[in-house]
Amino acid sequence: MAFAGLAVVGVAAGISMIGRTVIDSQGQMISNSASGADASGGLDLNRISSKIQLLEKVADEYFLFDVNEEDMEAGIYKGMLAGLDDPYTTYYTAEEYQAMTEETEGVYCGIGVLISQSVESGIITVLRVFPGSPAEEAGIRKGDILYKVGDLLAYEQDLELLVEQYIRGEEGTYTDLTILRDGQQLPVHVERRMVENMTVESQLLPDKTGYVMVTQFDIVTAEQFIAAVEELESQGMERLVIDLRDNPGGVVDVCVEMAAYILPEEPFDGTILSTANKDGQAERYYCKDGRIFHEVYDGKTRDSRYPIEDGHELDMPIAILMNGMSASASEVFAGALRDYGAAVLVGTTSYGKGIVQSLLPLADGSAVKVTTAHYYTPDGFDLHGKGLEPDVEVKLELDADLIGQYDVPLERDNQVQKAIETLKEK
Repeated sequence: MAFAGLAVVGVAAGISMIGRTVIDSQGQMISNSASGADASGGLDLNRISSKIQLLEKVADEYFLFDVNEEDMEAGIYKGMLAGLDDPYTTYYTAEEYQAMTEETEGVYCGIGVLISQSVESGIITVLRVFPGSPAEEAGIRKGDILYKVGDLLAYEQDLELLVEQYIRGEEGTYTDLTILRDGQQLPVHVERRMVENMTVESQLLPDKTGYVMVTQFDIVTAEQFIAAVEELESQGMERLVIDLRDNPGGVVDVCVEMAAYILPEEPFDGTILSTANKDGQAERYYCKDGRIFHEVYDGKTRDSRYPIEDGHELDMPIAILMNGMSASASEVFAGALRDYGAAVLVGTTSYGKGIVQSLLPLADGSAVKVTTAHYYTPDGFDLHGKGLEPDVEVKLELDADLIGQYDVPLERDNQVQKAIETLKEK
C-alpha cells in the first residue's frame, strides 16, 4: 500500500508503496493488444493513431534537436494516464519498472532519510534524518526541501524513480543534492552507505508509560514493533503512547499485522481493513480464531501469504499521536484501533489518503500504477479527503530552542504530554 498523497522514501532511500510505499493489490500481467475504436464508446484508436503519426512527422521535420523515439513513445503513455487527472496513477517504462523492483547486492545503499512528496505541488520534504546516517553527517535537517538531485529539479520527478535511479547507488559513491532551507539553496555532497532501517523507537517513561514511535510501515516494522511492546511490558508498562506523527504509510500487510497484535476479534467480525473498487468487488483483512486472513471477493484470487498466526491481544490504555503528515497505512492502523475502542487519537487531523493503488506489470516489461479502490475502517468510514479527526485535538507547540530539532525531549513535547494526561484520566 502506498502513501498516495505523499510518496515515501525510506532509510537508504525509499519504501515501495501500499508502496511507496501504496496499498499494493495483487499484481497481474496485462497483454498489450488492442486495435480499432472501442465499440462501447471508448477512445477512437484509429483517429488517435493518425494524429500521432502527424505529430511524429511534425517532430521529424521541424524539431530543432534530435528525436528519441523511445522517449516519445513513453511520453504518449505517460500523457495518456496523466489525462486521468489522478496524481497517484502513472506509467513506468520497462527500465523504470526494473529499477524499482530489482534486488541486487548494494542496491539498498542510500543516505538515511525519510522523505515525502506532496501530490499537489510535487515538493519533496525531509520528514526524518536517521541518527548516524550520511545525511546527518552532511548536515541535512528535518523540514529541509529537496530542490535538486544533480541537475534534476526534484519536484518535477516521480519520487520512487528519483530515489531508485539517482539517490540510491553503490556503497561508497556520492550523490549531489541541493536543499532549500529558510529560502536559501544549499549544496550537499552525500555519501551512499548501508543504513540500518530502524522504523521503531521505544522507551519506558518514569510513570510506567510506554512510548513507541513508528516512523514508517516497512517490511521489518511489525517485528520491531512487537519486540518493542513486549520489552516495555516486561519492564512494567501500564499504558502506551504510539507516535505516528509524520508517518506517511508503507506496507498494508505490516500495519494489519500490528493492529491484529493489539486488537480483539470482536466487534466487526474481526475486520481490520476492507476495500471496494468501482465494480463493488472487495477485499478484507480480518482476524478469526487466532489467525489473520486476507479475502479477495472475485472468486479466483488467493493470497498465499495468509492465513498468518495471531493469538495476541493488548489490553491496556493506548493513545495514538497523529498529525497532518500521518497518512495511508498510519490511518489504517489508527482507524482500526479507534473503531474497536482500543485507542484514543491525540493531535491533529490526519492526511486523508483513503484510496488504494495497484501496481500492474505489462507484458512488455513496463508497468502501470493505478488507483483501483477505496479503503474503509472496520466501522465502514471512508476517510479519503477528510482524514481522521482526533478525539483530543492539540497542536504542537515547541519552545523556540526546540524548533527544527529531530528528537524533542518527550517531557517538552506538549502533544506527548497531552496523550499521557489523557490516558491517566481514563
